Formats: sequence, C-alpha cells, structure tokens
Amino acid sequence: MSAMAMIRGFVVALALVVPEAHAQTSGDFWGTRLPDQPTQFIFGYGSLINTPSRDATAGKPVAAIPVRVSAAFGYVRSWSDRAGSGFTALGLRRPVEGEAPMTINGVIYPAAGNDMSAFDEREKGYVRVEVPRALIEAVSWQPLPAQGTVWVYVPKAAGKAPGEGLPVPDARFPLVESYIDVVIEGGLEYGPEFAREIIETTRDWSPYWLNDRTLARRPWVFDKQFAKVDALLATSAPCFGQRTFSEDYASTVAAIAKRKGDVCPRTERSR
Repeated sequence: MSAMAMIRGFVVALALVVPEAHAQTSGDFWGTRLPDQPTQFIFGYGSLINTPSRDATAGKPVAAIPVRVSAAFGYVRSWSDRAGSGFTALGLRRPVEGEAPMTINGVIYPAAGNDMSAFDEREKGYVRVEVPRALIEAVSWQPLPAQGTVWVYVPKAAGKAPGEGLPVPDARFPLVESYIDVVIEGGLEYGPEFAREIIETTRDWSPYWLNDRTLARRPWVFDKQFAKVDALLATSAPCFGQRTFSEDYASTVAAIAKRKGDVCPRTERSR
C-alpha cells in the first residue's frame, strides 16, 4: 500500500471516530453534580458557629451555612455542659416542667471526608443525635445540602438520656466571658440579629459569670469586637449586670450564697 493510500485510510478512520467522541461531550452537563459530595454534616449551635474555632478543629477552612432548627426537635439551648477545665459551656437539654422547647439557630457544615472523629474528640461529654432534615430551615440565600445526615452534639449525664439531668452553672463552673465571646462573635458573622437570636434563645444564664478576658478592664487591646458583644449582652442576656472581674469573683459568689438564690432579672445596668 502506498503512503498516500495509508494517509487516506487514516483520515477516513478519524472521521468515523470524531462524531462518536463529539456525542459523548456534547456540552450539555445539566444535572451533573461534582463527585465525592459530603454526606455527613454537623449542626453547631455554640462555639462551633465561630469560623476560627471550627476551622481549628477541622485543621482547614470549613464552609458553613446559617440555619435554624425547629422547636419540634424538642430541645432548649442552655448553659448546661460542664467543661473539664472548670466552666459551663452551651448544650442542649430537654425542657423542664412548664417549659416549651425552642427554636435553635446555628450553622451546618460538612465533616471533612465524612470523618467525624476530630469533632467527636472535641465534644467529649456530648453524644451525637441526628436532626431530621424536615426540622431544619435555611435562613440566608444559601440552601440546605441536597442530601446527607445532619448531626448535633447533645450533653449526656451518666445514666440519663441525652439532654436530661444536666447541671446549671455554679460557683465552681461559672459562665466565662472568653467562651461567650467566641459564641457571639460567631453569630456576628451572620449579622447582629442572628447573634441576638442566640442570646435570646439560650436559657439558664447565671450570675456566676466571670469576666476572664485578657486585660478585661481594657478589652479593646485584644478583642476588637468587645463593644458589639457587650452591647448585645447588655440588652438581651439575663445576669449581664452581675458579670464580675476575676479579682471580685469571690465576693460575688459570697453575695449570691448570702441571698440564697442565683436568679437575676433580665434587665440590669451592665458592667
């Protein structure tokens, strides 16, 4: 066969193959999703709302969307989990007698590689509970994930069901401002009303409230958002007026014990 005949044969074969390849890549990718989409998600309602706090556990940036869980889920966000280092953190608990469950705002984010272990380790003392997707609503322009399971961490007392029999803050396990700042600054990422909703839908605020900020008497040195946080707490958080500097905390505890009660009014002059 001559060289010219071989070239003609190659051209004919190529002409037969090209239409088939073109049919496979027609340019219409409508309805095609990216591969390896996450299927395991976490609903964060406390410090996990805060992006730097969340990313520190994940070891890399983790995108989140603001959402709200319906009161039909049956829980109340409250100060009800005692951290081993000696303060009370946010948890979810079952309503007490005469109390109704509440909506809970926060964020949903994916577990990297569907691996929950890093957050399971962070949330020791909590157990994972599935949140029915029908009870979650998006609160911004970002939609909910199209598929997957959403989990939330709920404190568990020994011998009790998740969210039952949980403690409230006391002198040994107070609220601490450094933790509250992380939560509220996380809420401010989605606007002041979102942050205010966190405060107003949280129960069991306590006069056992320690202002442990770095340079607490000059907070602007280390925390540029302190004024926004304090303004929200002053108008919405019960007991804010009894927040106490470290050096005054012992006398505050003694005063609470003397009056034999740790309930405080919703509106007080802030400190």
